[in-house]
Amino acid sequence: MNDSQYHQLIDDLLINLEEMLDDVEADIDYESASSILTLIFVNGTKIIINKQPPLHQLWVATKFNGHHFNYQEGLWIDERTGVEFWQFMNDAASKQAEVPVSFPRPTE
Repeated sequence: MNDSQYHQLIDDLLINLEEMLDDVEADIDYESASSILTLIFVNGTKIIINKQPPLHQLWVATKFNGHHFNYQEGLWIDERTGVEFWQFMNDAASKQAEVPVSFPRPTE
């Protein structure tokens, strides 16, 4: 993947996530600036999602730990756990929101 493809993939992912936040039942605010998307939960915790262009990775920091995602076969996969990004976000956001949160994986 070249730099242009990487940036397009991440930009699309962040836009999709922002749009989904408007539809989830949990009360999650967000701020977006300079390729960083911050999800802010009612309890004051945050999930921060940002680009890591030199590595062509997507980094996600939760209340509990940090995760680095690599693009493999059309999916963003956590290099430590092997979990796909959207499943990871469902689990992480549900934990931090203290209610079920579901982000459906966008289709191509």
